[in-house]
Amino acid sequence: MAKGQSWYSVLYVQVIIAIIIGALIGYFSPTTGVALKPLGDAFIALIKMMIAPIIFCNIVHGISSMSDMKKVGRVGVKTLVYFEFVSTLALIVGIVLAMALRPGSGFNIDPATLDPKAVQHFVTDAQHSGVVPFLLGIIPDTFVDALSSGVLLQVLLIAVLTGVAVAHLGPLGEAVTRAVGTAGKVVFAIVRIIVKAAPIGALGAMAFTVGKYGTGSLFNLLQLILTFYVTALIFIVVVLGSIARLAGFSIFRFLAYIKDELLIVLGTSSSETVLPQMMDKLQRLGASESVVGLVFPTGYSFNTDGSNIYITLCVLFLAQATNTHLDAWQLFAVLGFAMLTSKGGSGVSGGGFVTLAATLAVVPDVPIQALALLLGIDKFMSECRAITNIVGNGVATIVISRWENELDAGKLGAIMADPVGARERAMAESLVRGGERQ
Repeated sequence: MAKGQSWYSVLYVQVIIAIIIGALIGYFSPTTGVALKPLGDAFIALIKMMIAPIIFCNIVHGISSMSDMKKVGRVGVKTLVYFEFVSTLALIVGIVLAMALRPGSGFNIDPATLDPKAVQHFVTDAQHSGVVPFLLGIIPDTFVDALSSGVLLQVLLIAVLTGVAVAHLGPLGEAVTRAVGTAGKVVFAIVRIIVKAAPIGALGAMAFTVGKYGTGSLFNLLQLILTFYVTALIFIVVVLGSIARLAGFSIFRFLAYIKDELLIVLGTSSSETVLPQMMDKLQRLGASESVVGLVFPTGYSFNTDGSNIYITLCVLFLAQATNTHLDAWQLFAVLGFAMLTSKGGSGVSGGGFVTLAATLAVVPDVPIQALALLLGIDKFMSECRAITNIVGNGVATIVISRWENELDAGKLGAIMADPVGARERAMAESLVRGGERQ
């Protein structure tokens, strides 16, 4: 909190209050809570509206400003290797914790009593998803279509191509780079205006969730929800915490540094609502535009740690709930196939269920209609998925930046400990440099 700033004017305080008020509205007046859904939808739509131009401007400016084009390829390879390694760890953590805590034991569900029609459209979508459709889906129909549709990987593709092309235009490219950089500043200014509405969006989204689904659906499956949250917490503290320590920073300081964004995600159940703010904060830590632009948005498809934990944990939960024994080979099959489906299912509507249905295909002993058990509580796990994904991608961006020798560990820790003071010092230094040039 900045000096002289009132506690009630701080964003994360406003979001916390809004979440509490929204939950109370949904609990005491479910009809009103459901009616407030457009508030959350509108805020998410406003943020999504800005994602494509932010990614495009950030990456084009970052790449076109680089003198070493080999760095783009080097960063890309490092990023994909890191994502695959950490994503696999997330899948393994889900399996290990599901086997240790056994959240589905004792349910003794008879699959014949479940309605297969309730999950039929998820199964149908799963049959049409996969690695090849996913890869082909990266290519937009037209250049403009990528920007208008807002599909992240399509925007990434045209942004990288544009950035590389501009970098080879010489003096003309330098003028284009300056123009794109200016456009990027305008886009971020718009985002800062939109983010002020985050408490209203969080209130509407939370009121709808509690009003629509109530708390009754929680109790019979509370063990699974708690297991998922505990597993995600262990992954963040132990796995991501260890990676962070090796990279020279504290995971707890990083969580405190992005607390505003985590609370917005908690309120809206969407990780996309904080993509612009996270990219801005990561750059403040010292990471370059090009690295942040390449790593962080790509993680939304290739490094979904929370979703990976959800997939393997739920597969084993459904097996335990239906008294289906899975041997070691079947567990390896689940792990191997989930490494593919967790990427191929990204960006699909209802992606969590679609990916889960596709993964269940490798263990036909678990009846597909068992997915109906999760329909009522999936919304209560989406917040945890989104938060884990955001933390994982933030850590990944810092790690890749350290590998590229862009960040100093001491400075990194100081900024995380006092982000407001660091921002004020940076502004003061910028003014001094501007005065010296004059």
